[in-house]
Amino acid sequence: MESGEQITISGARVHNLKDIDLTIPRDALVVVTGLSGSGKSSLAFDTICAEGQRRYMDTLSAYARQFIGVLERPDIDEIKGLSPVISIEQKTVGRNPRSTVGTITEIYDFFRLLYARAAQAFSPESGKEMVRYSDEEIIDLILKRYDGKKVLLLAPLVRGRKGHYRELFVQLQRRGYSQVRIDGQLCDLSETGPLDRYKVHFVELVVDKLIPRPEDRKRIKESVAAALNQGKGSLAILSLEDDSLAHFSRNLVCPDTGLSFEVPAPHTFSFNSPQGACPHCRGLGTVARADLDKIIPDRSRSIADGGIESVGPMRGNTMFRYLEAIARRYKFSLHAPIRDIPEEALQVILYGTDELLRIGTDSDMEMATFPGILSQLLQDADDEDSTWKKKRKELFLEEMTCPICGGTRLKKEALNFKIDGRNIAEVSDLDITALYDWVCALPGRLSQRQMRIAEDILKELVARIGFLKAVGLEYLSLSRATRTLSGGESQRIRLATQIGSKLVNVLYILDEPSIGLHQRDNRKLIDSLRTLRDEGNSVMVVEHDEEMMRSADWLVDLGPGAGEKGGYLLYNGRPADMGAVPAGQSPTIDYLLGRKRIAVPESRRTGNGQFITLKGASGNNLKNVTLDLPLGLLVGVSGVSGSGKSSLITETLLPIISNKLYRSKYPVLPYDRIDGVSHIDKIIQVDQSPIGRSPRSNPATYTDVMTDIRKLFEQTPDAKIRGFKANRFSFNVKGGRCEACKGAGLQLIEMHFLPSAQVTCKECGGRRYKPDTLAVKYKGKNISEVLDMSISQAAAFFEPIPAIAQKLRAMEEVGLGYLTLGQPATTLSGGESQRLKLSAELARRDTGNTLYLLDEPTTGLHFEDIQVLIGVLQRLVDKGNTVVIIEHNLDILKSVDWLVDLGPEGGQAGGTIVAAGTPEQVAQVPESYTGQYLKSIL
Repeated sequence: MESGEQITISGARVHNLKDIDLTIPRDALVVVTGLSGSGKSSLAFDTICAEGQRRYMDTLSAYARQFIGVLERPDIDEIKGLSPVISIEQKTVGRNPRSTVGTITEIYDFFRLLYARAAQAFSPESGKEMVRYSDEEIIDLILKRYDGKKVLLLAPLVRGRKGHYRELFVQLQRRGYSQVRIDGQLCDLSETGPLDRYKVHFVELVVDKLIPRPEDRKRIKESVAAALNQGKGSLAILSLEDDSLAHFSRNLVCPDTGLSFEVPAPHTFSFNSPQGACPHCRGLGTVARADLDKIIPDRSRSIADGGIESVGPMRGNTMFRYLEAIARRYKFSLHAPIRDIPEEALQVILYGTDELLRIGTDSDMEMATFPGILSQLLQDADDEDSTWKKKRKELFLEEMTCPICGGTRLKKEALNFKIDGRNIAEVSDLDITALYDWVCALPGRLSQRQMRIAEDILKELVARIGFLKAVGLEYLSLSRATRTLSGGESQRIRLATQIGSKLVNVLYILDEPSIGLHQRDNRKLIDSLRTLRDEGNSVMVVEHDEEMMRSADWLVDLGPGAGEKGGYLLYNGRPADMGAVPAGQSPTIDYLLGRKRIAVPESRRTGNGQFITLKGASGNNLKNVTLDLPLGLLVGVSGVSGSGKSSLITETLLPIISNKLYRSKYPVLPYDRIDGVSHIDKIIQVDQSPIGRSPRSNPATYTDVMTDIRKLFEQTPDAKIRGFKANRFSFNVKGGRCEACKGAGLQLIEMHFLPSAQVTCKECGGRRYKPDTLAVKYKGKNISEVLDMSISQAAAFFEPIPAIAQKLRAMEEVGLGYLTLGQPATTLSGGESQRLKLSAELARRDTGNTLYLLDEPTTGLHFEDIQVLIGVLQRLVDKGNTVVIIEHNLDILKSVDWLVDLGPEGGQAGGTIVAAGTPEQVAQVPESYTGQYLKSIL
């Protein structure tokens, strides 16, 4: 390779990298692999990406840089040949409820433009197409339709509104008009008095009486202009010969009823703009509704005793001063059971009153209205920042589809604009495959005028929707909220957006984009990455997927172990040349060449003979599914992306069992019945959500081993002399922690136009504590040094203390020995967070009748780590528990005792159980995509 065609990295020492030098080709698909914790992310993100970002910052003016602060240079000698870097990480997309697949890919913006410019409006009253005319067209139509007939030219002033309109009639008389038409009757203004103010009225002003003839064109033109001016752009013609009424407008108007709409603009179709959003749900599509059964679960209890759950037991706060005032007004006692309270009083407590209440005693009495408990709850629901208010929202409110817009998020008017018979909400609900077909077929269905307007927009839409199909997301719809997407899905959406941006000479760095992808869709993803490469970009992927490694142009392998045992460069070359690597040097290459493999179990368990049977599951895309779940087995749930795995397990089975066992109130997708829940006594879900959102959350605090370590430090002679208690060693409370960074060791620098950056705290140098706290030592180590130990080192260090050693060993067993005890939770991958939760469960006592649910636990795992994970799960099942895994990884699927495969496709073409049985039985089912791949490895 010539020096201009390669990226050269010298002396990389970030985190656990051992001063490595390597050269990788540009304009190639490079896969970086190795065990979890071997330094892949340190090389790709913390070295190459961080240096690319820093160099970009250096190109900004000194004025711009002063707002950003200084970005640290990665610990490295030099990097040559670096292009501008775009990193597509696994962070799930924002939690904003307004964000949808359509808005983040900008496809919805193009649809808004298309509908604003090319859609036809239909009257919601008559169903006829609405029309708009220019002033000249209106004059021509009057001359053509009413030539030689007696007509009245009317300007609509009031349309279906209540009122007496006395002032209006006086004003019209002053302007010199003499007649109006009120509710279909012609009246002289001089004889018209006030109307009935409680009835709905229609009032039209008679602007002119005429018999249209071509020679009167000038008079007609003036009258039409006056009528349009008075009628705000609309007028009507009443034929005196047959009493027929026709409406004309500069805006869109229904020719039969006169209903008119303003000419649409792109914001008419935006649910994030007040002009387009449904006013009831403010464009969210859902509204919070208070659940009375959760707020007052037991009417035999009194209010003072905590009968209203959201208020709690009686205490001297403002809420109870209001409740005492209501009790005095309606003559009941707060100590009486709620069922004995007068219904009227209960309505006031729940829904509030506009009447003034006497609050407080005579000495400090005030008069005030009471908004009601429910309105207080709904107000709190809007506060997204407060954690306890969010908690209350989950406890007492339920999300329901907005009754006004039906979940479409838009005003009613916007839904009357259609292209090819579909409004914009119906188009957003189509899955990507159906949407692509519909958009491709549009040119043949649009009029010439529409086609001229839409031509460029349709080209862009076909390309962008095609990219979403190309990365294996054809089962999503544009209306899908982004907060319901998995890490892999959101990453592939951003990948599709990047392919659409058509940049060249960029270095893209991706973090395991194959997460959540079925083997069948993997090929599409690899083709998309190659498209990016062929456009003249370099693509670097941190990945464990075997097919991705074999398809790469260049392979970088780090290892051989994790944490301190990793960070060495084991292989750097073409995948075709890896046969020359001696056995035992690189675990990855040993697996790829078949020298090592994850063995298929010699026998499958038969279970304990008991089942949980779920009948008639029909939520999302599920087609009335019946699931028989055998207990006492390792059960796999597979299927292509979007086939309904999460709908069936996480959104139906899990909440049903949880609600039955723990009386929780989780929302459940529709189903008919469930049997056999009594066979288990505990359900544990281990998912991939982050274990904490702040850098102060870490493995030590999450598994609660930190509490034991703090107690241990409290017992040391150093701490006793100084009078330090256990809380002195906590970095979450004032006392022993560094106050500059509040015990995080990092400070957040707000970047005004880029993502925020974290820098080491200058005060404590990242050690989290004050100097006097760090002076206390146990076995020669202070608390900060203990937090910097890897979990494997800490397990050896605390070996004599069983309470601590047991929790640390559980973390080691799931392959997390390389993490440090104090590693911020924000830096953990989804797979690491999940295995940390799994280790916390393993450290607890299981009952032998526990049901564990895991969602893709192999995320971020190397072959070697998968072997360890399978061992841990098999041990759980050997104790009599049931483990259910939603998974795409074939090494896991071939190791399960029972496999349930959903499909056959994603989205609407999925949602049925295609096959169920042992992996061998599923491999014999030709309709199962998973079975076809299993067949080749079994």
